[in-house]
Amino acid sequence: MGEDRRLAAVVALAQGMAAAHGLREAWRAAASGACRALGGSFAALSVWERELGRLKVLVNVGELAEGEEEFPEDEAYPVHQFAEITEFLHEQWAGGGEPDAWVETAEGPAAGQPGYCHQRVAALRRRGRGCCVVAPIVLHGRAWGELYVARPVGVPVFGRADADFATVLASVVAAGIAQTERLEEARRLAFTDSLTGLANRRAVDVRLEQAIERHRRDGAVVSLVVCDLNGLKRVNDTHGHAAGDRLLERFGSVLSLCGAMLPGALAARLGGDEFCLLAVGPPADQVVKAAGELCRRAAELELGDGVACGVASTEDPIGTVRSARRLFRLADAAQYRAKAERAGRPVVAGRAGPDDPVVRLADEPSREAGGERRRFRGRHAP
Repeated sequence: MGEDRRLAAVVALAQGMAAAHGLREAWRAAASGACRALGGSFAALSVWERELGRLKVLVNVGELAEGEEEFPEDEAYPVHQFAEITEFLHEQWAGGGEPDAWVETAEGPAAGQPGYCHQRVAALRRRGRGCCVVAPIVLHGRAWGELYVARPVGVPVFGRADADFATVLASVVAAGIAQTERLEEARRLAFTDSLTGLANRRAVDVRLEQAIERHRRDGAVVSLVVCDLNGLKRVNDTHGHAAGDRLLERFGSVLSLCGAMLPGALAARLGGDEFCLLAVGPPADQVVKAAGELCRRAAELELGDGVACGVASTEDPIGTVRSARRLFRLADAAQYRAKAERAGRPVVAGRAGPDDPVVRLADEPSREAGGERRRFRGRHAP
């Protein structure tokens, strides 16, 4: 491959990773770009999981052999079976060198150190491949994993120039992974509550809009649990804000635990002492059961005073739900009702008959709703 074509391949690889949305797409772009650049028929990207002592395959692309999957769940290999990924790198760095790629063939090593290739050779033969080039990926000064590109039997094997080029490609992949991880972390922080580690209000808004769109499209059941942690102000005033923060964190753990009863549910802190659970799919009764468990466990928290919990589900008689805002208002109104009545169990919108006061409250204009909420709460002022 000429210099111009190699430069174009490097640029294409970098652009493909930059355009990826999320880590999985970035992994696929890295492996696919390297496979094309090196004229391979198959490529894989693996990460070195030091704590488990293994190489875990993140993605396979190209001509997959039997048993190989694009994004395997459990394809991993003990590092001792491929000792070169550790020994080769350590020896190179100890000598002041840089990590270089190496080539292996189904007949034995074409480049690199003899004695480290037996498992690679066996794998090549088993999968009908003729040769491979392996390039270590170094991230933040440490071995992160490897880029692996193979060719089939009957085509020219990789040479030293290919290995050198693979080293360059691995550096581009490393830079792309670092950038993607930074973006993923920024996205995570943007949608995460810093105190509890739960999702935040921004994440709820996005997921609720998506859920309601799915409900309109295919009738999926969407349920929202809104809860208010009782007694937080008293804890802050009496024991200090550090104790209040601990109470919020503990309740966040309880919410997460109860949310696990609902497959795929999103547990979130809306702000202050308000939290929610968003579930798409589970029946309303299952959501109410999880909310009841939440109330029970919250009542047992040290320093706290239980939780006021409201539930609204599209499966209940609450009328047509065309917007995320309406479902939120219903769950919020149910929560205010629970707060006013000091209920030890969830209040569920739509289950108090045709003239359910929660549904009336939610459907009134905001100005009037505020007055109604004050009337609910006035009977038992906190």
